Amino acid sequence: MIRILLPAFAFLILGFSSAAADDEPFRPKTGEFPPLEKAHSYRGELVFVDHANRRGSIRVQGEGKYFRNAPHPFAMLPYGMVRYHGAPADLRDIPLGTVLHVRAFLPPDPKISPVPVLPVDNKNKTAGYSGKGIAPAENHVLLLEDEPSYCQRNGLVWKLKEIDLKNNAGTIVASRAPKGGNEAETGEEAITFDAATRIWRGRERLGVADLIAEEIWPESGKKSMDNQAVHLGITWKPTPDGVFTRFHISDIWLDDIAIARAAQIQTETHKAFIRSRWMPARVDAVDYGKFGDATVTATLFGGMDDSLYADFKKDISALMSPVENTLKHNHGAYGPAHMACKGPILEVIKTDGDAPLGSSGIQIRFKTDLIIEGVRPDRIVRVRPGNWPQVQVPREEYLRDGAIEERFPTPDIFPKY
Repeated sequence: MIRILLPAFAFLILGFSSAAADDEPFRPKTGEFPPLEKAHSYRGELVFVDHANRRGSIRVQGEGKYFRNAPHPFAMLPYGMVRYHGAPADLRDIPLGTVLHVRAFLPPDPKISPVPVLPVDNKNKTAGYSGKGIAPAENHVLLLEDEPSYCQRNGLVWKLKEIDLKNNAGTIVASRAPKGGNEAETGEEAITFDAATRIWRGRERLGVADLIAEEIWPESGKKSMDNQAVHLGITWKPTPDGVFTRFHISDIWLDDIAIARAAQIQTETHKAFIRSRWMPARVDAVDYGKFGDATVTATLFGGMDDSLYADFKKDISALMSPVENTLKHNHGAYGPAHMACKGPILEVIKTDGDAPLGSSGIQIRFKTDLIIEGVRPDRIVRVRPGNWPQVQVPREEYLRDGAIEERFPTPDIFPKY
């Protein structure tokens, strides 16, 4: 099971924006997990990824002509979560072109932002044919999720109304609606598909031609789909015929087995990744002893599979290494274990009730006989239980001597606003 602890916010169910959040820009405070309801919401196509620095660019959907919208830089907060196919993910897992839902804030500390810092009212500015809303100042992301993740989190499905098909390509008219409920649906949307669209049924991967051969879809022409409930993966492609904002279907999951299998595969991918890069956490307190001895209390970040948290147990050995806000290791040139603090986990504490998004609700108390610079209150660390593999991370995923100016590449690659 995956730990993603979210309160129920009604404004999320049938839209991706909140008027309250839009009216009041919010800047997170150091040492706190910001409330999701104060985040600004937008969605768009992933067009660039710098996975090692947990940042990228999204072509944000605004009020105007979508293809004219310049890519908009974003950075993940240290505790920011990525979700793909309804499961935990890293930015490297998400294909370019995927349409993502974003929940983001102003930079917590503009001086060290790895992406451009914009005027706080930038989301209200109009940019020519692109219209308003394509470059919000809220570019530090708490939650980044693809369409299946967004729908599953909010109890939604896509209901297919009608298909229009010719030469293994065409359009589907569909709308989002609560799964199994009678509540109002969102407005209908015409979305394209083609022969490259992947169709998942149970454990099968099919194509458009397969559904035509089984006479489920027509070879040509229109057919009513009778509100068939599915999950959709959505991307964007340049559209002909003067249509400026129309999205495209990359995947269709026809049943619960198919979407659950997609989530399982992605979960296993992410579990292997975290075990090789260590669990990120925030230092809550440090109790200093003598001669470098210290006890560190830290909160593990949220959104991971439960099996990862289960590896943190009382009395097991562990390593703790400082990282910068991009989660890059920044001490030692021979991998994270080179300069890491070593010692036992004294206690694992689980918070009662729901934890805020970004937090697992799990604290550890860790004892070390040699505390190092970087393991300080409100700083970010990564922690490795003794039964996880000890590997060397690639060069782009650590900083030599903690030099923050060593980022690959610098923010100068981004456009000036």
